[in-house]
Amino acid sequence: MDFSVKPVLTGGRTVLRPFTEADAEVIAGIVEDPEVIRFTFEPDTVITPESLRSWYGSRSARTDRLDLAVTDRASGEVVGEVVLYEWNPAARSCTFRTPPGPRGRGRGLGTEATRLIVAYGFEQLGLHRIESQAYAHNHRALRVYEKVGFVVEGVRREVQLRHGEWADEVLMAVLDHEWAGLVSATAR
Repeated sequence: MDFSVKPVLTGGRTVLRPFTEADAEVIAGIVEDPEVIRFTFEPDTVITPESLRSWYGSRSARTDRLDLAVTDRASGEVVGEVVLYEWNPAARSCTFRTPPGPRGRGRGLGTEATRLIVAYGFEQLGLHRIESQAYAHNHRALRVYEKVGFVVEGVRREVQLRHGEWADEVLMAVLDHEWAGLVSATAR
């Protein structure tokens, strides 16, 4: 298995689709959002329009990861992204992340997008484990992950100095059999 297939995943409120270079302009606005900066990037990260065009223009060619744009189904607007990366074929595992932009928050779009990509990982790709990390002060992300079935496995204490304060990182994961149980319970 690899991530050469870039699917379109459709939910009630979101559509996840492959990125194109044309998405770079919208993503530029998302990555400039203070909350995205606070929870996603290293404090000294420099992002240019050229680097965004190059990055998002190359996502479809990557077979070692799956980057999909999260779009609002009603408007078609890109509101964030979901990513499966750090794929370990021997363990059938990977890492998940999703930085939602300001127009994608507070409407359940991130939760639905997370469910769609996690379902795809387990049900189509045959993954055994999907893990994620979030800063302990990123309460929104932690709530979304818990709603989707991720379980806290541990805390890496004071892993990074961010804006003058030490930040803890929460490690969470969901396993294939846990996911199957959640899907079975909601189908009843």
